[in-house]
Amino acid sequence: MTLITLVRHGQTDWNLEGRIQGSTDIPLNDTGRAQAEEVAVRLAGTRFDHVYTSPLSRAVETAEIIAGALALPAPLTTAGMREHEFGEAEGMLWEQYVDRFRGKRDQVPGAETVQQLTDRALASLQRIDLAARRRSAPREESVLVATHGGVIRALLEHASGGTLPAPGESLGNGSVHRFAMDGGGIRLLDTVVV
Repeated sequence: MTLITLVRHGQTDWNLEGRIQGSTDIPLNDTGRAQAEEVAVRLAGTRFDHVYTSPLSRAVETAEIIAGALALPAPLTTAGMREHEFGEAEGMLWEQYVDRFRGKRDQVPGAETVQQLTDRALASLQRIDLAARRRSAPREESVLVATHGGVIRALLEHASGGTLPAPGESLGNGSVHRFAMDGGGIRLLDTVVV
């Protein structure tokens, strides 16, 4: 079994403005860096064998801050954990998005579907789980993955059979979500708000 701790990246200026980032590469702001440091404090004492990150700079910097604070190896990049590609909605304010597309993520031109996002994120986690089991069998391995709200939301929906997150629930920057994987299946262990 592999324990997987997903951390949502820290705040960016677009988060602060309420803009949809998607796969647009927006860096952390100073608040986001402080949030990553707070996550490291909250996770101190937790064993992690490896750190992974989405290739987007806001997740990379979050992972680097946490890894540095916890004296962990440098983060490894995993493309499958990048944010939901929102197509034409990227850069829009959330209000504009809801007004124009009625909040239907799967109907935005150029956007990937929620199922596509879920499938690629699960495939990425399955590769991480397989590598962990090869390295550590029979010992349980624990990994940290810096990723994005859309990815975490999709995985929460998948693991809970659609009951989580609650309608309208926001996944805050720096939030922590723990899952377990064992040969392909994923289950939610807990969510820690930071």
